Amino acid sequence: MKASQFLISTLKEAPADAEVVSHKLMTRAGMIKKLGAGIYNYMPMGLRVIRKVEAIVREEMNRAGAIEMTMPVVQPAELWQETGRFDKMGPELLRIKDRHGRDFVIQPTSEEVVTDVVRQEVRSYKQLPKNFYQIQTKFRDERRPRFGLMRGREFIMKDAYSFDRDMVSAKASYQVMAGAYRKIFDRFGLTYRAVAADSGAIGGDLSEEFQVIAATGEDAIVYCPTSNYAANMEKAEALAPSQPRGAASQALTKTPTPGKSTCEDVAALLNVPLSSTVKSLVLATDTLNEQGEIVKSQVWLLLLRGDHDMNEVKANKLPGMEGGFRFATLGEIEDHFGCKPGYLGPLNLKKPVHIVADREVAVMADWICGANEEDFHITGVNWGRDLPEPALVADIRNVVAGDKSPDGQGELAIERGIEVGHVFYLGTKYSKAMNATFLDENGKPQFLEMGCYGIGITRLPAAAIEQNHDERGIIWPDAIAPFTAVVCPIGMDRSEAVKAEAERIYAALLADGVDVILDDRGERPGAMFADWELIGVPHRITIGDKGLKDGLVEYQHRRDAESSKVAVADILGHLRARLAA
Repeated sequence: MKASQFLISTLKEAPADAEVVSHKLMTRAGMIKKLGAGIYNYMPMGLRVIRKVEAIVREEMNRAGAIEMTMPVVQPAELWQETGRFDKMGPELLRIKDRHGRDFVIQPTSEEVVTDVVRQEVRSYKQLPKNFYQIQTKFRDERRPRFGLMRGREFIMKDAYSFDRDMVSAKASYQVMAGAYRKIFDRFGLTYRAVAADSGAIGGDLSEEFQVIAATGEDAIVYCPTSNYAANMEKAEALAPSQPRGAASQALTKTPTPGKSTCEDVAALLNVPLSSTVKSLVLATDTLNEQGEIVKSQVWLLLLRGDHDMNEVKANKLPGMEGGFRFATLGEIEDHFGCKPGYLGPLNLKKPVHIVADREVAVMADWICGANEEDFHITGVNWGRDLPEPALVADIRNVVAGDKSPDGQGELAIERGIEVGHVFYLGTKYSKAMNATFLDENGKPQFLEMGCYGIGITRLPAAAIEQNHDERGIIWPDAIAPFTAVVCPIGMDRSEAVKAEAERIYAALLADGVDVILDDRGERPGAMFADWELIGVPHRITIGDKGLKDGLVEYQHRRDAESSKVAVADILGHLRARLAA
């Protein structure tokens, strides 16, 4: 490709609404152009990156035995109504009507459609296992689309769905896909972690997220530097303290804390560690009738150490909360505690509540909590002496750096990541809802066991940029760069020698199968280099009259601070060696 035949549309400044590095640089490099909120044109430079991502994904999916197909972007609502997701999914599911008033959805994912295909096509256990995948446009009507391709409304995703005869086979299919994903992300040349993830309402342990490590990532990744343990924050277990509870040494005292409604403020006022305070979080669960009306509500008090945060996923798994919870209303709080939030605690309740103590709180002695009276807290609180032992003790908090690793191999550390892939064992959730069965060896119908596997095709380039950039622009890994190499001739329009050598090197690289672009635009060196550094092409060969007279050209990798001089006769071998490395 020659630059004069391509579209290079770089910008000096990023648009005002670009918040993160990838959004700024992709816009400035001419890779995307905003059309509407969360909707972008993939410009030629950006599309080349996307196509390279797709090619790697497609190769490894095919190698793993998956079968490619394409399912419609617009899908009839009837299928989604079979699983109940048409109503349950909420406003992120874009619902539309055709001219006849029939309901359709714009697909955010395709479990229903692929299950419908398989229940029609697969009759016997002899046809199993099967794994179908697509690389297709999706749409999720995000309330607040932002960060460019990181959280857009329209995006491209690779979604795959495995179908098996039983759980053992389904787990084997899952492991094949988990292995294929590791090969895919290895080929991208990015630093990533595969982390255990929560399986949600489906249960089980087979769920992993693939996170590209980046300081700007939205997700917290928990890992042990001295072992292979890794999980996302929702999944990571906070082990129970190994030490026993200390003996009570303080008297129970009602202490004035005027205007101090947070644990941090109370600890500062009383000059005690924040870890000696206990925060009270009040939740509620509702029982609904067939009409969806609330017929009964229960109030829960969750107790956490003042320096810890509640993990909502863990709380949602507490006995009695499996159906979901909400934060209690002000009226419910005052009705049960006789006080407004900020001074709440488990003592002196007006009405009984379900008390859940975090594992850390259960072994605390002489702790501090709200007195259920404005401007007062209670110090010297002890289990057994001042209030009954907690009826329910559970892990309900987020882990923190320095906690013991659940595998017993060291201490936990935390870093940031961007989720770009997820593998998930589904079981029979969709096959039962849609009556998708096959006949086993005995001729009896059995529900298909399923797994689903996604990769954010258009999110991945943005994640790669968040991990690989500097003050000059993007730094692409070779595998997904829009062009692997660029030939930059200085004064090509004025020097026949420069032009001839540039054309020769360009042709030789093309013959070698290198994805190379020749910048024949006649730009000044500074402007030309700035463009390619912004765009992030990994390998640059610069040719100038002065160097040619000495038999030299310049080579510079995008990560190199300076260029190096290479003999004209050696430049192709030099570049081949760098590409191989």
